[in-house]
Amino acid sequence: MSATVNNALQQSLVDLIALELQSKQAHWNVRGPQFRSLHLALDEVVATTRTQLDEVAERLAQVGGTPDGRPATVAATTILDEIDAGLLETGKAYQLMAEKVQQVSDNVKSFIDPVDEEDHVSGDLLIAVSAALDLQAWFLRSATE
Repeated sequence: MSATVNNALQQSLVDLIALELQSKQAHWNVRGPQFRSLHLALDEVVATTRTQLDEVAERLAQVGGTPDGRPATVAATTILDEIDAGLLETGKAYQLMAEKVQQVSDNVKSFIDPVDEEDHVSGDLLIAVSAALDLQAWFLRSATE
């Protein structure tokens, strides 16, 4: 397996794990108007992210890599900044989480062309991951427009 494919899949994996954890953290701590809808929307983000991260990890293993989702690895290598501890007002949470979901999607998109040159299946997987994340980011953004 090439370093390009390995690195892209590994980075996508840690970013998806970080996004899943941050989405759950926000889910537990959101308060305010539209609480219920955001609470449920964040559960959708978590479910989507879990599905995608499992696909990425399994693809990484299929092509000869070793998926590394250990907490220390995720914390040290994710592109996402940590979210603040404590309560999150719903309006802020919608915006914050839409930005985080989009940030991970955009980073995954940056890997598509170089990966696709070497491994079409992994390239297609990254397209599917970014499409699923784009949809979730759009759902979050649309709730406040």
